[in-house]
Amino acid sequence: MKESITAFLDDNFDLFKEVARYIWEHPELGYNEYQSSNKLIGTLRSFGFEVEQNIEGMETAFIAVYDSGQSGPSISFLAEYDALPEIDHACGHNLIGTMSTAAGIALSRVLAETGGKVLVYGTPAEETGGAKVHLTDKGYFDRADAALMCHPYKAFERSGSSMAMEALQFDFKGKSAHAAASPHEGINALDAVISLFNNVNALRQQVTPDVRIHGVITQGGTVPNVIPDRTQAKFYVRASTVEQLPDLVRRVKDCAAGAAMSSGCEWEASHYELGYANLLTNESMSDAFTKNLVSLGIPLEEIETGNDHGSLDLGNVSQVVPAIHPYIKITDAFHNLHTREFCTAANSEKGYDGMLIGAKSLALTGYDLLTNPQLLKAVKEEFENREKRT
Repeated sequence: MKESITAFLDDNFDLFKEVARYIWEHPELGYNEYQSSNKLIGTLRSFGFEVEQNIEGMETAFIAVYDSGQSGPSISFLAEYDALPEIDHACGHNLIGTMSTAAGIALSRVLAETGGKVLVYGTPAEETGGAKVHLTDKGYFDRADAALMCHPYKAFERSGSSMAMEALQFDFKGKSAHAAASPHEGINALDAVISLFNNVNALRQQVTPDVRIHGVITQGGTVPNVIPDRTQAKFYVRASTVEQLPDLVRRVKDCAAGAAMSSGCEWEASHYELGYANLLTNESMSDAFTKNLVSLGIPLEEIETGNDHGSLDLGNVSQVVPAIHPYIKITDAFHNLHTREFCTAANSEKGYDGMLIGAKSLALTGYDLLTNPQLLKAVKEEFENREKRT
């Protein structure tokens, strides 16, 4: 049966390559991925999937279902397809969306023998808006027994961890004045935002090594001869687990409060993006994926230990359903994510070959979950036990 899954993907490689190339050629930012989502939806429908669109008001979100009509697990694959500003598909989401779609379709071909369901979740705006957070909060992943996706990279990596994150915005309000003639009449909001960065820099010495705090000044004044009356800064505040964030966020806000007090400004804190929970990799499912990857000819010694690559909205999904997020090699060069070079790699023959390997490994792991009750039991027990510890 596994041979029929991989043969299906081989036979339809040109089709899936065309889908991925189309998405690469039509880069769209988060929540505006109309052409990309429609391309994936059309492909899924052509293979018999029923598709629900416009999920929770997100026009480019969808849930595609193939139901065998028989009892069995529900295996889900998560598709991403948003691009980045200016550097387009430099994170390879054209490959991610197609990998999950191809894996879901391939697995659906054997459901008559295995039973169960296959779901493909179309999840917009991973880079900025975190649609998976909304879908998780609204209970959409309660339909699934497992959530799988695969990310292109410069190496093969096991599913690892990701950092919990909150996106904080600080606005300072002062009073404008002529910077030369009457500076004493002003209240300098730029002083406040500079003090905020100095305070945060001092805080970094007093936090654990896993913490990351990084920000930019998004509004710092207009001309040098006017005391700035309004400034703004945006930060990402990250830690290993979501449980660490509340106290860390409080301390960063204290930095802003001190900056405002010392400069005489008013201040306000808000969230400019959704926060992400940390990824809880299900090691039992990750081991199954790795075994399938090896069975496809990838030497075990070339599959690296999973590393932390920032923050993912899949982290929120992994808090409510067993999940994995391994990495697939698509380039022999050392191109990093979010670079123009990686964007080029995402539209290369090597990239599409990697996409095919990823789709096969995902589909084969889904098959294992459908047909091996002991594996599914181990996956669920690990999730339940880990959930209690976090």
